[in-house]
Amino acid sequence: MQYAVTKVIQKVEAKYPAKLHIGRARFLDLNTVLVTDIALLPNNQPKLMQVDTVQATVSFRSLFLGRLVFKQFNLANGNITAFKQDSVDNFSFLYRKKAKGAAADSTAKKSNYGTLLNQLIETAFENVPDGVNFRNLGVLFKNDGRTINMLVPDLVMEDGEIDGRMTITTDSVTNTMFVRGVINPNKYLLSAKMYGDEKSGSIEVPYIKQKFGATVRFDTLTLSITDKVFKNNQLTIKGESSAHGLVLNHPKIADENVTVKDGALKYVITLGDHYYSLGKGSEVRINKAIFHPQVTYETRPNRKIGINIDSPEIPANDLFESMPPGLFDTFQGMKATGTFKYRMNFYVDMARVDSLKFDSDLDASPDFNITQYGPVDLRKLNTDFTHTVYEKGKVSRTFVVGPANPDFTPYNQIPNYLKYAILTAEDPRFMTHKGFHEGAFRHSLITNIKEKSFVRGGSTVSMQLVKNAFLTRKKTITRKVEEALIVWIIENLRLTSKQRMFEVYLNIIEWGPNVYGVKEAARFYFSKAPNQLNINESLFLASIVPKPKQYRTYFDQYGDLRAYPRYFFKLISGLMYKRGLISSNDHNNVAPYVNLNGRAGNFIIAKPDTTQIMDTLELAPIDLLDF
Repeated sequence: MQYAVTKVIQKVEAKYPAKLHIGRARFLDLNTVLVTDIALLPNNQPKLMQVDTVQATVSFRSLFLGRLVFKQFNLANGNITAFKQDSVDNFSFLYRKKAKGAAADSTAKKSNYGTLLNQLIETAFENVPDGVNFRNLGVLFKNDGRTINMLVPDLVMEDGEIDGRMTITTDSVTNTMFVRGVINPNKYLLSAKMYGDEKSGSIEVPYIKQKFGATVRFDTLTLSITDKVFKNNQLTIKGESSAHGLVLNHPKIADENVTVKDGALKYVITLGDHYYSLGKGSEVRINKAIFHPQVTYETRPNRKIGINIDSPEIPANDLFESMPPGLFDTFQGMKATGTFKYRMNFYVDMARVDSLKFDSDLDASPDFNITQYGPVDLRKLNTDFTHTVYEKGKVSRTFVVGPANPDFTPYNQIPNYLKYAILTAEDPRFMTHKGFHEGAFRHSLITNIKEKSFVRGGSTVSMQLVKNAFLTRKKTITRKVEEALIVWIIENLRLTSKQRMFEVYLNIIEWGPNVYGVKEAARFYFSKAPNQLNINESLFLASIVPKPKQYRTYFDQYGDLRAYPRYFFKLISGLMYKRGLISSNDHNNVAPYVNLNGRAGNFIIAKPDTTQIMDTLELAPIDLLDF
């Protein structure tokens, strides 16, 4: 025993800049060892570990090899205290490589997280004892002012079954949870379930609030590894994870709590040298809706991202019922016949962004039909309805859309100049597409990736109409998905004619400060009725649709249009003429000048010209090119 203890101490102290202290070690029987007063003290740093007693049944043969292989491992009253402040800590020496003798390919090895993770998994599983009993184990970690404190009153593993409880405090969040699971080291199998106690109920994920401003909690979480294969320097791990009673809150995702009663992920993850993937066989389930995602990410020599999503046929009612409350409120309670099937493909090589590939398609069976609407009747555009305008998440104005409102302008009283100018700039294929323009969306992705910010959208008139008529103006990820599904239903079931959709659109969109609809716009800018607008005035109104409140910067101190609106006039009128929407005489009469006779003229900002002639792909939410 003394020989083995000496060898262990020598081995640890030769490998690490630390002292290993063992107070006493003795046999209780032929191969059961009791070790007391164990401590690991890093050089010139506070104590990392202190354990009162360890009782272990060991392999007798391993004693002579200087390597302890445990069959049973019992630990009582242990504490691990790790800290990191700025660049100083008392634990990184455990995994930091020594500088001398570094292999020539060390950089490549560090980049291959598959190799590193495989080594970690194999080491961990190879050293799992047949039995474990932990009592009163504490782990304290302080990192630049943040603290994690874990207390394990008891954790038992016997015959591959795990049973324990723990309390984890991270800053202001404290979770008390139970852990149940199974482990089979020979098959690299691990499965664990975590759930809260009766008092706290759900478990809140720590640090998400501080890091991302989000709250994530769940009632039960299961994690498992079911298979591991390491081949050709790539590690592939298969497993499953599920969550019950999952609650997510983040202002960028939704306005309120998002609740998923039952969610699951089957994953096939591969890690290699600068390569990561979620592979074939992976599955995401949200309540009853199932999707099959595949994701690849390469970092060398160029960053390459590929995403593929498809689904089996999903009964329409299953899809609507699976939409979490707080996420897609429009579809809560909606009923339908038929099925859905979805697919999406995306690929980009960051060295060749212009070759980006994107296509997305949602198909429904021939018998798809809405039999019951939810809180919002998607047919409301066909009759008079009340429209509410939101500014910064708050209601700023409410008005009726229809003949009951004296400011409503019927389609046939809106000049063709204005209708054609807006369609040419915003959505040239509005009258023929079914709500979406993949070519435009693809080009918006290319522009946004190049600019590394959201500078250009890909919204069609249908999408802009739905955003205004059915949804709040808060910009959340899920609102875009909800918007797209509403557009798909309206367009594919032909709930509203294209002419009526465009008529409503022109009567509700914003055209300036508290200016909504074409009649208010014509009066505010030109003191005219809509049917009196000429081609120059129509082009001006079309030019400000994307950013109506910025019209004040379109003019210089002399009342002349600046560079961007002049370019817009020339481009859009040229496209209108090319497509036969205006005559040659109209085209020749286009002049980069308008006279703001309405109240708008009182608010012009006289500043130096900072506008630029923009690429056609950045002029409006929809591209101006033919595809």
